[in-house]
Amino acid sequence: MTQSFGRESLDLDLEAAATAIGERLTAYLARTRRKGLVVALSGGIDSSVVAALACRGLGPERVFGIHMPERESSPETLRISTSLSDAFGVDSVVEEISATLDAVGAYARRDEAIRLVCPEYGPGYRSKIVLPSVVDSDSYRLYSVVVLDPDGRQQQYRLTREAYLGIVAATNFKQRVRKMLEYYHADRLNYAVAGTPNRLEYDQGFFVKLGDGAADVKPIAHLYKSQVYALAAHLGVPEEIRMRPSTTDTYSLPQSQEEFYFSLPHEQMDLCLYGKNNDVPQEEIARAAGLTVTQVDRVFRDIEQKRRATEYLHLEPVLAGDVPEV
Repeated sequence: MTQSFGRESLDLDLEAAATAIGERLTAYLARTRRKGLVVALSGGIDSSVVAALACRGLGPERVFGIHMPERESSPETLRISTSLSDAFGVDSVVEEISATLDAVGAYARRDEAIRLVCPEYGPGYRSKIVLPSVVDSDSYRLYSVVVLDPDGRQQQYRLTREAYLGIVAATNFKQRVRKMLEYYHADRLNYAVAGTPNRLEYDQGFFVKLGDGAADVKPIAHLYKSQVYALAAHLGVPEEIRMRPSTTDTYSLPQSQEEFYFSLPHEQMDLCLYGKNNDVPQEEIARAAGLTVTQVDRVFRDIEQKRRATEYLHLEPVLAGDVPEV
């Protein structure tokens, strides 16, 4: 490996990439006899680029968007996601999912889990879960819940295993309810469902099994997040979406993907993951990412740990006996 490793290593021929993805989508729909694609629009960069790629490859008349806000979504989410469907001329529908989440107890179960570490948590409180930075130390990292009370006082509580799993299990209802609606519209229209994970999310298991991890086709799972941003500009995704910080838009307090899962901005994570995948010396990665070699080593170990911990998310169902392929 030469000394030229840097952000340019992630450069794409954007026109060729968009064309290749469009051809793959067209071929998939022809093989499966589906008429178009359903895309869940969150107002984020990934779903916006997937929708833009689908419009380019298939035509906007064969793309159907779904906006699925709930009462803890950012107030800006619906306006921003609608700006995308308007910009590309995509037919879309708003499915407000709060009532469904209430019906399955998503909010109540989540609050009950938070009360395991913050007994006073209740109406008027807001929260998010956070993870310490991967680069700051070698200490074992544990999740905490950040709680904002109705008077504006903020406190942070270390989560027990039971509380953490309870919060995540309840919150995962949001992704699974959304996916249920995606497949309803796909079945209604004889469309396929497009997933929106980028390579960081796909590689590191940043998705919910049978939630946002479920899809018939995943057009950008091979692309690093920096490449997704570059494609967004190339395809004409509205600037407001391209400038919007990455967020989970899942918890009632604003929360970045970095503080929830990746612990690094995507520009640095892209370089670290690309470097690891392509056997780039850690010294070169450190220089390009603005990290020390020790910090890069910590990131590498975290990448491997997440791959092991989330392997289950990628697995197909296991059969108890052999079934011949048809």
